[in-house]
Amino acid sequence: MNFWAIQTLNGISFGMLLFLLAAGLSLIYGLMKILNLTHGSYYMLGGYVGLAVMRASGSFVLALLAGSAAVAVLGVVMERFFLRRFHLQELPQTMLTFGFLFIFADLALWVWGGNPQTMAKPPLLAGVTALGSLNYPTYRLFIIAAGVVVALMLWWFQDRTRVGAMLRAGVDDEEIARALGINVSLLFSLVFAMGAFLAALGGVLAGPIMGVYPGADFEVLLLGFVVVIIGGLGSLKGALVGGLLVGLLDNFGKVFFPEFALFTIFLPMALILAVRPTGLFGRE
Repeated sequence: MNFWAIQTLNGISFGMLLFLLAAGLSLIYGLMKILNLTHGSYYMLGGYVGLAVMRASGSFVLALLAGSAAVAVLGVVMERFFLRRFHLQELPQTMLTFGFLFIFADLALWVWGGNPQTMAKPPLLAGVTALGSLNYPTYRLFIIAAGVVVALMLWWFQDRTRVGAMLRAGVDDEEIARALGINVSLLFSLVFAMGAFLAALGGVLAGPIMGVYPGADFEVLLLGFVVVIIGGLGSLKGALVGGLLVGLLDNFGKVFFPEFALFTIFLPMALILAVRPTGLFGRE
């Protein structure tokens, strides 16, 4: 019984990391129609910056804030000075973000080297927590709790705030939103910064358990796209459900069918798309 509980919690904790990545990816596409191939780089760079800050200061909280904030600024720079020139031009946007993906990968390799590196866990979260007869790593429980808190905050922001209402209006009909006086350009920058922040946050949180290494950007980007395709582009609920589903499938697939681990993810995705081409929570 403990085996199933541990593997389920492992899948949920990984799913929460995927949710942080996919939520920003889904928001950016939902509002701006940008298929941002650089999103995996935000995850990786957040992890590397967090690692550097953690080693310099010894503060995990500072590493979280610095890694996420630095990448959020990078996202705003990319959106305002590069991607905005190609608004609604999907091919130039895709090629541009694809180019930045390789640029950031080479820069990370040059600055931090090619060896995998692991961030130290904060002492408060380094032990285990008793859940009845089960002892489970406290840090993984922290990741699950952090994912739940972020999901609730994003729900509150999107559904209960004025800015969230403007964001929904921009997603539904950009032209009408502009006619109503909504500064859609500012919303673009805000959403891009938020998406980059969430991806980097996931990268920092993953540092102590998954490490930071060259190629992590490609790996998580692939899984991030699977999540948003399953959940539905532009849907935060879809990003959460898709993240948890992919996290569980990935974990149990590696445990029971290690040679078919990707098959256990892509087959359900294909079946879901066959029934609902827009994803579980995407709009028809």
